[in-house]
Amino acid sequence: MIAKSIYDALTITGFVLLMMLIIEYLNVITRGSWQNALSRRGWVQYPIVILLGATPGCFGAFAVVAMFSHRVVTLGAVVAAMIATSGDEAFVMLALFPEKALLLTAILMAVALAAGWSTDRFVTGHTDPGPEKHGLLEIHDESDCDAIPKESFIRQWLQLSLIRLLSCAVLLIFVLGVLAGIFGPNRWGWERVALFIAGSIGFVIAAYAPDHFLRAHLWGHIVRKHTLGIFLWTLGALLVASAIMNNLDLKEVIQANSLFVLLSAAFVGLIPESGPHLVFTTLYAQGLVPFVVLFTNSIVQDGHGMLPLLAHSRRLFLIVKTINLAVGLVVGLVVYVVGYIW
Repeated sequence: MIAKSIYDALTITGFVLLMMLIIEYLNVITRGSWQNALSRRGWVQYPIVILLGATPGCFGAFAVVAMFSHRVVTLGAVVAAMIATSGDEAFVMLALFPEKALLLTAILMAVALAAGWSTDRFVTGHTDPGPEKHGLLEIHDESDCDAIPKESFIRQWLQLSLIRLLSCAVLLIFVLGVLAGIFGPNRWGWERVALFIAGSIGFVIAAYAPDHFLRAHLWGHIVRKHTLGIFLWTLGALLVASAIMNNLDLKEVIQANSLFVLLSAAFVGLIPESGPHLVFTTLYAQGLVPFVVLFTNSIVQDGHGMLPLLAHSRRLFLIVKTINLAVGLVVGLVVYVVGYIW
């Protein structure tokens, strides 16, 4: 049980980090292009921030909080983005149950649109972001950080740096391991194809991107800040789920206490961290909790996307989390009751 959990945790962590690398690279390429579109506010802000929030990982949520602190978007936009986001869990969902993950994301986006508009329509007092504060979102100067190398590809490899050699070697080993069946599923399927494609794209990025991107974004941000936490929380969730499955008839327990499990999922969603929510993701992947439990938790939770807002304003942090908790409880209970009746 322990060996299998470690293996699965390593595979999931590898996929998560690869997706983070790809999204980080795309973000650097398109840096700043969304700000002009959002400056008009109105209805146009909602679909854009919802798409940012629905993007797996923390960057989209961080970007929305940063824009809110600079008065580019409204508080309702923050609520919408946080409902749409599932933080790092989105990567894990895509690795474990891709079709249901896409369906969940689509439903969350619809709920986010209604909740964001309602917040701006009815929650009008005490929602001003206050004085502008910089530094919530790390954006390098164009001269310091670019995803396009200033030197030719051949020149970069003729002057091969240690950081590029290490990055390419690790990613090449991963890709070859996927091809050999060492990493990921033993048989070819959606999951193994996704691992191969993500690994190949990651290798191309490592081979092409400037040294600064590899040093600051790949190793300084993704590897140093996310790897250990994602692996430990994933491993912990897998071990807990496996231990419970081997010692309890969990399906019977959950069926007898399904409403309590649903409420627990909502309140656990208040935790501004990615790890705890992996428990519900793992339990759903193993068929131990119904979809409505994962759905309710996903509405309330936002990974660690809200941490910049907590640093900016504890009052606004509490307002957004309270709104999202209320939405999660109302929508989750409605779906629960309708499902129970039918």
